Amino acid sequence: MSLFITFEGGEGCGKSTQARLLLKRLAHHNIPAILTQEPGGTDLGRRIRGLLKRPGTTHVSPTAELLLFAASRIQLVTEVILPALADDKVVVCDRFTDSTVAYQGHGRHLDLNMIGMLNTLAKGDLMPDLTVLLDMPPERGLERRRGMKDRFELEDLSFHHRVRKAYLKLGDAEPDRWLMIDASLARAMIADIIWGRVRALLSKSL
Repeated sequence: MSLFITFEGGEGCGKSTQARLLLKRLAHHNIPAILTQEPGGTDLGRRIRGLLKRPGTTHVSPTAELLLFAASRIQLVTEVILPALADDKVVVCDRFTDSTVAYQGHGRHLDLNMIGMLNTLAKGDLMPDLTVLLDMPPERGLERRRGMKDRFELEDLSFHHRVRKAYLKLGDAEPDRWLMIDASLARAMIADIIWGRVRALLSKSL
């Protein structure tokens, strides 16, 4: 019954909320599942998350940023994701390798071949069974954010438009893996759409 489900999208799209709602629904149906996130999910990952997201962290080289994300991912895959899948659990992950392609590859203009090699190093043959993309114009997503903004939320609008364009391109290239949803829909409606796809995958895995 193990499934690996990732959530992707720009800032303020609601992916973290939907990831939590999916975990809650899985628990309601007595399906063993865990929720984790990138960067984070491990002690090392949480420390890296603090470095990468903190608005006061300035002058971070894009390549250094990329390598820190890769380090966090390697630890998460090894320590959390693979053991949970081996234990026949559903793993729900808030961001994964596609975030690196969108943010560091297209957002930061880093070499996509280099990113591909690092992603492979970090995850091996592991691929999501389903990737949920919550799509929303960056202007609307950023308006949703309250309080202090992190390093990525403080990027200029052109950066966020590049990230969105990259996500849409990734989704179009692999329609069987990606579930692309208009993030402006009602929260309950989005949750039902996601659950419909996950339930179908669970039925196939039985």
